[in-house]
Amino acid sequence: HVQVGIRAAREAGDLLIKRFGRIQTITSKGDRNLATDVDQAAEQLIVDIISESFPDHALLGEEATDKKSDSEYLWIIDPLDGTHNFIRGINIFGVSLGLWHRDDFVAGVVYMPRDQEMYYAARGQGAFKNGKPISVTSTAVLKEASCSFDSSLRYSPDVMLKVLGEVSTNCFNVRMLGSSARLLTYVAEGTLDFAIEFYDRPWDFAGSVC
Repeated sequence: HVQVGIRAAREAGDLLIKRFGRIQTITSKGDRNLATDVDQAAEQLIVDIISESFPDHALLGEEATDKKSDSEYLWIIDPLDGTHNFIRGINIFGVSLGLWHRDDFVAGVVYMPRDQEMYYAARGQGAFKNGKPISVTSTAVLKEASCSFDSSLRYSPDVMLKVLGEVSTNCFNVRMLGSSARLLTYVAEGTLDFAIEFYDRPWDFAGSVC
């Protein structure tokens, strides 16, 4: 499963790099929530690769993919995490794939194509970046910790700004990256000590649970 996920994420990531700065269409999905033709093309590429190897698996993607199945396996796909960064020419974006089996996540893959960083894990087998084991931080003191904070402050400013104020006062520093895939890989390898997100959907974090 992981190897198929790696292949799909890498090929989708290669597509993102080829299309970076070459977006043809941008559509609105709601309150300042955008998608592009690149998101859709990358998702279709991932769906095709997974379906070729596992034709009976269910699929759920951010860009409208919803293939139901009697299979106990469900792939949750974010073909372009950090779409707003991608649109603005900010090179913080990635591909995220998570595999759900019965009642839990069993595998995940996140690829950051600009840096050619491939993160992957299978439950009980550890987490890896480009083939090398990674682990979360050992920082135990909040005052020494670096945090990533949800950039979607517009959704609940009263609550989120209050939390942000408390966090920024009590930890070492705060970052807003605009990509759950990026911040969660940083947490996985200990570059960031923790992250606070309020409104992530399943595809935002599915590739990073394991």
